[in-house]
Amino acid sequence: MKLKILVVLPMYGGSLPVGRFCAEALKRQGHLVEVFEAPDFHCAFTALKGIRVSSSSLEYLENSFLQVVSSAILAKVDFFQPDLVLALAQAPLSRQALKRLRADKVRTAMWFVEDFRIFGYWRAFAPYYDVFAVIQREPFFSELKAAGVDNHLYLPMAADPLYHKPLELGLVEQKKWGSDLSFMGAGYPNRRKAFKELTSYDFKIWGTEWDGDSILAPFVQMGGRRISSEECVKIFNASKINLNLHSTMDQNQLVGQGDFVNPRTFELASCAAFQLVDRRGLMDELFRDDELAFFSDMADLREKIDYYLARPEDRALMAAKARKRVQSEHTYEHRMKTLVDYAVEKLGLKKESAANPVLDELSPELRQDLESMLARLGLSPNARFEDVVHYIRQEKGRLSPLETSILFLDEWQKQYKS
Repeated sequence: MKLKILVVLPMYGGSLPVGRFCAEALKRQGHLVEVFEAPDFHCAFTALKGIRVSSSSLEYLENSFLQVVSSAILAKVDFFQPDLVLALAQAPLSRQALKRLRADKVRTAMWFVEDFRIFGYWRAFAPYYDVFAVIQREPFFSELKAAGVDNHLYLPMAADPLYHKPLELGLVEQKKWGSDLSFMGAGYPNRRKAFKELTSYDFKIWGTEWDGDSILAPFVQMGGRRISSEECVKIFNASKINLNLHSTMDQNQLVGQGDFVNPRTFELASCAAFQLVDRRGLMDELFRDDELAFFSDMADLREKIDYYLARPEDRALMAAKARKRVQSEHTYEHRMKTLVDYAVEKLGLKKESAANPVLDELSPELRQDLESMLARLGLSPNARFEDVVHYIRQEKGRLSPLETSILFLDEWQKQYKS
């Protein structure tokens, strides 16, 4: 089943790269995908804070701005006519826009890749989505049902093995990104307290929100700036041990008792990078004990750091097994297939018409040129003829002979096949 899917990205945040990985996975599965680039609006949105107005005026301006972005999404929907709109957590879709989409019978889905206990804004939006995918189970399922959300499913995080992969780093890059011990992520209270006990190691901390701590300051890299996805992959590959301590706001609970498994777990595993991770409630069904190394408290963490630093062969063997697990079960293609199949079943989405694949409309002599054009347009070889026409009409500049032929054929069909 191939669908037309509009992926709506958030303007910023951790779910932004997740949205991009989702879009690429959907394209690889043959769906016709367009992406609403909400990050393009982020600079203007943040500029509102610099105009020096009252807090109430700022709130009004920000809400008004988000309504404009929501209206832009609706305009994109009207133009693209998707079978499904997939939004990532914190996507700028207002309740009014969601109501409009529902009234227009446009199906919507949200992948809420957040901890529902901390980010409670889901309550205001979840009832307006047709499908609500989450990274936690009970008691979240019960709360969703109580809020009137019947179509919900558990969809854990994932990785993209084409992106999150082993790298061969040169000596310069290895020195820049590597260390015996590393952590990549935000400076939550439990992490700040825990990492103060690890300052005797060759330890590098990457990511944001670490300012104001004099003890950890020498270990924070690049001034605590945001680390790109490309840089993360280098850090993962260069580190002997990647610490993966899930966040909690309670600094007295260094190792939380949470349930969801963060994206870092899957990305590290996909890179065949060794990690020490705190065990989570939903971890056992995702990875085995011979694939990831777990710790239960700080004493256990220190003991295992020393143990695995001295055993590179054990690290490599475990990391290789973890990568195989991701490849077989935990890619974004796995997750998107689960989500689309669920949406098709629950919402009765229409099947793609079998008629008019563009390859069937042109002569064999043009096939090679056609395949190159489809790749440039970001379309699969089995793209529908009408969708190829849609994309060509959006192109700027002079048409190629092939594009001219396709548009001529489209006009001919309209006149003589109606």
